Amino acid sequence: MPTTREPRPRPGSRRPARASLADGHLADVYSAACPSRQLLDRLADKWSVLIVGRLERGPQHFGALRDGIDGISEKMLTQTLRSLEHDGLVLRQGTAGTGRKVVYSLTPLGRTLREPIALLRTWAESYVDQVERARAEHERAAG
Repeated sequence: MPTTREPRPRPGSRRPARASLADGHLADVYSAACPSRQLLDRLADKWSVLIVGRLERGPQHFGALRDGIDGISEKMLTQTLRSLEHDGLVLRQGTAGTGRKVVYSLTPLGRTLREPIALLRTWAESYVDQVERARAEHERAAG
């Protein structure tokens, strides 16, 4: 039977304790049945990461998001925005005035993703050359 005991924090760790789910169990992304696994899947999606990264700059219209994320289709942008809105990470608001426009922004919960996503983006941009070399070496060895 799973325990509901909180894990001991590591010395110097800034990581918050795992959440307790409604059934009293702790969140565990390694458990297929845990809803945190679905959330991790959403956050690990490249389009979600890129959309949240663009929204770090402030509210954006749909067209600005589409134009600012090279390669995303309107369908994928729409689907991902809806999913992020459903998860409480993005807010969709209509603007008043001539012609109804929609603006997307990060919610307070969505803003908590700024630092981890910035770290991931920085890591990818910093180490892409090493990864590319490793890929080329792997292909040469396999080839």
